[in-house]
Amino acid sequence: MLISDDRRMLFVHIPKTGGASIEQLLREACPDARSIGRQRHARLRRILAQNPELADYWSFGFVRNPWARMVSWYSMIETWNRRWGPASGRPQDGQWGSTRDGNPLWRAVAEYADFEEFVLRGTEEQDRLSVPQVAYLVDGDQRADFIGRTESLGADMATIQRQLGLARTEIPRRNTTSHGSYRDYYSPAARDRIGEVYAADIAEFGYDF
Repeated sequence: MLISDDRRMLFVHIPKTGGASIEQLLREACPDARSIGRQRHARLRRILAQNPELADYWSFGFVRNPWARMVSWYSMIETWNRRWGPASGRPQDGQWGSTRDGNPLWRAVAEYADFEEFVLRGTEEQDRLSVPQVAYLVDGDQRADFIGRTESLGADMATIQRQLGLARTEIPRRNTTSHGSYRDYYSPAARDRIGEVYAADIAEFGYDF
């Protein structure tokens, strides 16, 4: 989550939708941009419940094809696991405060055997892996004023910059992952499981496998 009082802006950061790049751009463009609290990925409902003065700020967030998003999420955690997590063989100090230390979700997923288990078991056991993206962007009858898509990040950020009166600047690349086509990762069972878990996103945004 990021807000700017000068621009009366509220950015809802959904995990693995390009949010780190968007945050960097906004912080550079809006000197007063700041986070509130310690929940980087707070939902709009929680943000407004705790900060009702933000209800009339212009709010936005980004969503992503759920099948592609899960591959990106897994790839990020797998990279951390090889570099810093249990798979690296490095001693763990148990202090979660940096990318090196990871977080409880990453540490739990690091115990899974592969992507198949990440999808089938992870969406059962880890709440964050089973929350439809649209749930981040609604508060009762109210929803974010603008919902962009990672697939059209450049064009949608240009729309946001115009709305906020910001100069058009290049989007930085943060927290990117390297992997092949997301379709190659899925068994039929894993594909169908994501279709079930993220049915609300598929219906709302028209995504398909």
